[in-house]
Amino acid sequence: MDSINRNQPEDNHRNLSGEKAIRQIKDIVDAAKSCFFVTAHGVRPMSVQKVDDGGNLWFLSANDSHKDEDIATNPVVRLYFQGSPHSHFLYLDGLASLSRDPAKIHELWSPELKTWFTEGESDPRIDVIKVAPTAGYYWDTKHGNLVSGMKILVGAAIGVTLDDSVEGTIQP
Repeated sequence: MDSINRNQPEDNHRNLSGEKAIRQIKDIVDAAKSCFFVTAHGVRPMSVQKVDDGGNLWFLSANDSHKDEDIATNPVVRLYFQGSPHSHFLYLDGLASLSRDPAKIHELWSPELKTWFTEGESDPRIDVIKVAPTAGYYWDTKHGNLVSGMKILVGAAIGVTLDDSVEGTIQP
């Protein structure tokens, strides 16, 4: 363990799997709302439309984009999230798939998307990206930013590392 974690009186490492992992993914994605979506050939910001109960992340995309070309060639992706300056950090590795399912487009649609899909929900350029996470890593606070901030201040005042962070692997 690194020197900061060695100086802490608390255990700040917690690997998550199953339902706990999915809950952590949902919490961080809800805080962040968007991510850097990384394919083999590029990085771009994307808004997550939904995280389902299986931990899959859903996006709407333009079917003529380089991102969709990348996914068709190589479905391995990585997503980076940051929900606040001090917490809610996550990266996920996963496999992306593309579909044109009109029912899923309807489920994920929101009015502001008309900015990119000017014909609305029935725009023929819309497709759906599903990312099924395979693994990841998170960094967060145990008790929220307020408690974390207080522990940092108290720790600084008394000269003890009282970091409220928690980190670990994610296995949905």
